[in-house]
Amino acid sequence: MATDTKTEADVEAMLNDLRTLVEIESPSHNVEALTESAKALAGIVERCLGGTAELIDSPAGPHVFWSGGGEPKVLILGHHDTVFPLGTLKRRPFQVVDGKVTGPGVFDMLGGIVQAIHGIAMVEDRSGVEILITADEEVGSRASRQLLEERAQACGAVLVFEGAAPGGAVKIGRKGCGTLEMTITGRASHAGLEPEAGINALLEAAYQVVELAALSKPEIGTTVTPTVAHAGTADNVVPAEATVSVDVRVESAAETERIEAAFTALAPKLPGAQLEVSGGVNRPPMPESASADLFALAQKIQPDLAGTYVGGGSDGNFTAALGVPTLDGLGSVGGGAHADHEYLEVDAMAGRARLVAGLVEALSTGAIESTG
Repeated sequence: MATDTKTEADVEAMLNDLRTLVEIESPSHNVEALTESAKALAGIVERCLGGTAELIDSPAGPHVFWSGGGEPKVLILGHHDTVFPLGTLKRRPFQVVDGKVTGPGVFDMLGGIVQAIHGIAMVEDRSGVEILITADEEVGSRASRQLLEERAQACGAVLVFEGAAPGGAVKIGRKGCGTLEMTITGRASHAGLEPEAGINALLEAAYQVVELAALSKPEIGTTVTPTVAHAGTADNVVPAEATVSVDVRVESAAETERIEAAFTALAPKLPGAQLEVSGGVNRPPMPESASADLFALAQKIQPDLAGTYVGGGSDGNFTAALGVPTLDGLGSVGGGAHADHEYLEVDAMAGRARLVAGLVEALSTGAIESTG
């Protein structure tokens, strides 16, 4: 299949499209805001690539899907929901200063989406290319997982446009990750008059947190980190309920099984306390083997490109677990994901778009064997 790849992307056009998306604001769970974001994103896709971008409704908000037609060969995967609440833009507006773009979601991952679209636009023959931009990656991908897995298997190769690792490295492997939840029920009583009549849910939570943290094995990549806890209603009341959230990161399926089994086996320490557990490792590990062929291909296009293994999860975890070749971290070069200092480096935008174009062109011509 013959292709004609342009030599350079229009950075000003990319910045204008990025501004459009950032200034809409698209926090997870806000279906109204995500609908406006999806409409704008579909418009950008159609203007740059032609054809029709479909809005696929879901309880989490619309996903955006586009196909270049022909036999599916490569899935461009991203998300347009962000972690920042409405109103963040007023405090942290879109700006381009000293070669850096700032604003809510520029790095994670609106900039990556824009670079992907403009990179694909550099390739004349886009048959075999699909784009899926989901609405709920930041909150677990529950409304999009089935769809993205179906399209990944159909295409046989996945390029994920999460932000790059430091220095612009792509992400060739990821830990599995998830959140475990614990709810403890005790019994309230007056903390001064008869504390012995109560069952202290906060104290029970403290016992459990220490036990959970001891499950960590950082030497093999397993971390179990209690992150959020709530308990009590007043300073003179023995708390009757407590909740604890625990972040879990693992590098193997065996560690997933160990941690989830240990969590399920937790038993109350205080007489009369009740303990309920839920959640789990919902994103399986992404082994480096899943990215090996695609990373080698990317290095042929950009020889100085580095790759790294990271602890954070993405939708690439799901596609890699299916055995579909997956390369992640192809998005913006910058940093500060989920933080107020989030930024994107302007000078890297054209190079990332060229990388996208090269990968899409190669995969569209069957550079690696499809698993779809």
